Amino acid sequence: MATKQVRYEALVKALHSDLYRYAYWLCHEKQVAEDLVQETFLRAWRALDSLKDEKAAKSWLITILRRENARRFERKRFEMSEYEEESITDTHSTSSEQEIENHWLRDKIAKMPEEYREPLVLQVIGGFSGEEIASLLSLNKNTVMTRLFRARNQLKEALDDEPKLRGQYNG
Repeated sequence: MATKQVRYEALVKALHSDLYRYAYWLCHEKQVAEDLVQETFLRAWRALDSLKDEKAAKSWLITILRRENARRFERKRFEMSEYEEESITDTHSTSSEQEIENHWLRDKIAKMPEEYREPLVLQVIGGFSGEEIASLLSLNKNTVMTRLFRARNQLKEALDDEPKLRGQYNG
């Protein structure tokens, strides 16, 4: 039991911040991200004996987190509203240029098809290699690399289509 506890604490210490960043990227809510990470580590504790290769721990935990996030939607009933989100967002608040750019980038990534968005987020936020992403998503590595290339091109095209965004707040 003591060795299991030591292994578990080492996993939490080493990977908590990476898991939290990825969870926050998925849900955009601090409290929900914290809950997802906590539930991920709880499930990891229960199944820790099934983790044979410590080098695969990050991928293993990300997989658990993704499944836990999916479970969140299985349990949730959405209430439909007659208002579009864009029509009720606060456009009068003051934000720094970096916050505006971050919001723009997050919005563009969120609007990507999931097949491009998920590998991109795993690479940028999770720090995974193409091979690791392929393993996580059960895809061929070449497929992942193609999707990453296309995702980056979509972002580049979106940036090229909005030249006013660059330098808009430079005075």
